[in-house]
Amino acid sequence: MKKSNVLVYGIGIKGMKYPAVINDNILDEYRAWRSFLFRCTETCWSRQEAYKGTSCSENFKYYEFFYEWYHKQVGHLERDETGRKYHLDKDILVKGNKVYSEDTCVFLPQKINSLLVSCKANRGDLPIGVCWHKANEKYTAQGWDGKHRKTIGYYSSVEDAFLAYKTFKEAYIKQVAEQYKSQIDERAYQALLNYTVEITD
Repeated sequence: MKKSNVLVYGIGIKGMKYPAVINDNILDEYRAWRSFLFRCTETCWSRQEAYKGTSCSENFKYYEFFYEWYHKQVGHLERDETGRKYHLDKDILVKGNKVYSEDTCVFLPQKINSLLVSCKANRGDLPIGVCWHKANEKYTAQGWDGKHRKTIGYYSSVEDAFLAYKTFKEAYIKQVAEQYKSQIDERAYQALLNYTVEITD
């Protein structure tokens, strides 16, 4: 069987039109394509449960299609303040989305990607941004301000603590949106401005 006909992760079709490697260097296009294909596999799901059920569109199964789509996207050549290339994101345009596709994916800096991670597995039963402060015997709301983890306040109820976190986080998301406005897809910018933090996140 020709190498070009072997399925990548049992899903993707490489084809012959575009290279994966030039001068022993894996192309960013191919690296991004392989990365999201891997997230569509049970092997990935067994390691990272957050990706369980992830899939991709029929078009994205073809490297040729993805390669050409990739080069038309805002941000595909951008690098963040630390020199890291922007990441392919599937969640910002459609919250909770599980499908990598030409209609749902955009390129974002890591700062925005990490901004929207909920870390459910690590925080227990309390809502996002809320923890119990044993010394004060109150719930505390905490959020990241871009440089430090900040204590927003102490509250008698979970609901009040979450609302304080929600207000803080949504304001910070809008601040970051303005910072990257000229470097990201307009759809991503609008999604950030309209982003709402839910108690179920």
